[in-house]
Amino acid sequence: MGDTRALEEKARMELERGEGERRNVFLSFSSDDIDEVNLLRANAKNEKSDINFIDRSVRKPYDSEQVEYLKRRIADRINQASMTIVYVSEYSAQSEWVEWEIRKSIELGKEVIAVHKGDHPPENLPKAVTEYQIKVVKWKELPDEL
Repeated sequence: MGDTRALEEKARMELERGEGERRNVFLSFSSDDIDEVNLLRANAKNEKSDINFIDRSVRKPYDSEQVEYLKRRIADRINQASMTIVYVSEYSAQSEWVEWEIRKSIELGKEVIAVHKGDHPPENLPKAVTEYQIKVVKWKELPDEL
């Protein structure tokens, strides 16, 4: 019985996520932005960084041409996350996958935040970002949102 109580206590503590704990996030981005997104991922792994999350996004493209299969796999990843971070750039508004991932995240009840590099967001944002009035923040402001 003692082991069960210890496990229950550990689970309770993890559910009561405190300051400084990592959040599970799904990163949505255009494949054209992979270098920028990899920098964001690297920042999250750096212990000295204020960006603190565990990336649940797809690392490598799934080996399938079947769209419905891909959508199910990505939906599983989104469902594992507590929130979705959308990296917006000049490419993201043209990405059908970014649009779909935002809408799927909202459908699954996930918090969604858009992040951009630099001082100003791109002129064209994905339609779902404006439609759902998703908060858009600078990359350097992301730690305050996590």
